[in-house]
Amino acid sequence: MSSLSADIRRLEEDLTATPMRISAYHDLPFAILRYDAEEEWDLRREARRLAVRLNNAGKQVHTISLADLLWEAIEDCEGLDAVVELEKHRGFEVAQQQVTSYLSDPDWRPLPDLLAERLESLDPEWDVAFLVRASAMAPALYHMSRLLDEMQGRTQVTTILFYPGTLEGTTGLRFMGLKSREAMGNYRVKIY
Repeated sequence: MSSLSADIRRLEEDLTATPMRISAYHDLPFAILRYDAEEEWDLRREARRLAVRLNNAGKQVHTISLADLLWEAIEDCEGLDAVVELEKHRGFEVAQQQVTSYLSDPDWRPLPDLLAERLESLDPEWDVAFLVRASAMAPALYHMSRLLDEMQGRTQVTTILFYPGTLEGTTGLRFMGLKSREAMGNYRVKIY
């Protein structure tokens, strides 16, 4: 059994336990399923299979694409054409920083607000959210550790972040395995 399959099996056991065993914090019902970025297609297939098994176990799985939330934020702010023009005239770093502002600044469309809106109608007793396509935030649009910090207290819905990256030590995660990114080790959620 591959590491990814074993991690998904452990996650499934914790999601179907009574009570669920994914989080020690009632106001942060999140867990992270870490996988190697090159396993993206395998992960997507396995996540779909996991969703079916959870649905059969009485849970309702809702898949939320972080890529879709990113594009929604861009369109709700100034639109893609404005970002493209900014990159043409001032470069990638400036354009990336502008998109980061869209996702962070309360005057724009903060990512935690977009996610909270998607989770709002879900029932914490039966629903589980899968956050996928986190790689859309590469190389440095928005840190997943920040998203989890800012989601504390904003939902009771069990949410699994599918995180492409490398594990360093027992809790250090390096997003997409990018050497330019610091391994973050302050996650307060369970990592599979």
